[in-house]
Amino acid sequence: MAEAEEHGQVVDEELDAEREARRQVALAQIRQWPDPVLRLRAHEVDGFDDDLKRLVGRLRRLMRDANGLGLAANQVGVLRRVFVFRLDEEEEGEPVAAVNPQIVDASAEREQEDEGCLSLRRVLVPVERHLSLTLEAQNEEGEPIRLELSGLDARVVQHELDHLDGVLILERTTPDARREALAQLRPDPILE
Repeated sequence: MAEAEEHGQVVDEELDAEREARRQVALAQIRQWPDPVLRLRAHEVDGFDDDLKRLVGRLRRLMRDANGLGLAANQVGVLRRVFVFRLDEEEEGEPVAAVNPQIVDASAEREQEDEGCLSLRRVLVPVERHLSLTLEAQNEEGEPIRLELSGLDARVVQHELDHLDGVLILERTTPDARREALAQLRPDPILE
C-alpha cells in the first residue's frame, strides 16, 4: 500500500509539473504590462469566419492553461472585440465566447473586491464593480447570446470588457493600490 501511495504521489507531482509547464507556456503568450496593445480599444467584429473561430479556440486554450477566469483578444495582441470567460458554476464546461459584448443593464449596487490579471502578474488590487449585470453579445458563430450574471461572473465580464476598451485594473483601483502595484511591476534593477 505504501508503494502504491508513493507511486500515486509521483504521478500527481508529474501532473502538477506538466500543468505548471503548460501554464508558463500560456503566460508567455499573453501580453504583459506595459505592452501598448493593452491600452488600445479593440475593433468591432463584422465577420464570423474561420479566423474568428481560431482566435476563440486559442483564447480558450490559453485561458484554461494559464488558469485564468477570462481572457480578452487584445491580451494576445489581437484588436478585436472578443473575450472568453468561464462561468463560475461550470468550472469544467467550455468557456463562453463573447463577441461584440455589451453590458445592457447593470445593478446600482456595487462591491469592491481584489482582482488580479493575467497581463499584470503578481498584482492584486481592489476594484469596485457592479454586483450583477446583463450581457448581450454574439458567440463565435454569430448567434446572439444574453446572460444574466452576478457575483464573480459579473466581475469577470466587466474586467474583460475593460480590456477591450483599453482599460486596466490599474485605472480602476485606489491611488495607493495603484502606486503599490506599479512598484511591483517595475523590473528589478540589475546589479553588477
